[in-house]
Amino acid sequence: MIGLLRGRVLSRRPPFLLLDVNGVGYEIEAPMSTFYVLPGDDSPVTLHTHLAIRDDAHVLYGFASENDRALFRALLKVSGVGGKVALAILSGMSADEFSLTIQAGDVAALTRLPGIGKKTAERLIVEMRDRLDGLAGGPAPLPAARGGVVAAQASPFDDALSALQALGYKPAEAQRMLRAVDGEGLGTEDLIKAALQAGR
Repeated sequence: MIGLLRGRVLSRRPPFLLLDVNGVGYEIEAPMSTFYVLPGDDSPVTLHTHLAIRDDAHVLYGFASENDRALFRALLKVSGVGGKVALAILSGMSADEFSLTIQAGDVAALTRLPGIGKKTAERLIVEMRDRLDGLAGGPAPLPAARGGVVAAQASPFDDALSALQALGYKPAEAQRMLRAVDGEGLGTEDLIKAALQAGR
């Protein structure tokens, strides 16, 4: 099992990033909460990882903190929640916000996240309430400044649109969320963050 990787980020196309670890490039899927704390320069980063082995693929997920990874693993135990939905939850709200939402039994807040219907939201509230106590007290996220996105062919709007769709939002909904924010001069990651906040 791969539990932790330390290296330099070669490219980032949310929710995917490529991490160079001593000459080996690891393709990693990460929530936006991790992208927000990645350094903009060539500084090495440490990611706590979770390896999911499926019949059709091996998928490596990366997180800035052990607490985020623990929450991701707890979410995977909920019926109807897979890796894509768990990433969408961690991208749409912080672990603290998720905890408050669960404690408040706020079904509406959960159903605003992509891939979560009313039944799944209710199941999350019932099943996660007891598990959240064991997830508190994880280490703080990476002590790094938020950075820009590695230059890509597409515009920041197009990259943000693709990232939102990869997180589970329908194309029309992703476009509506992005148009609802003032994206003038914003990079891809800032656009995604603003769109996710506006979509709540």
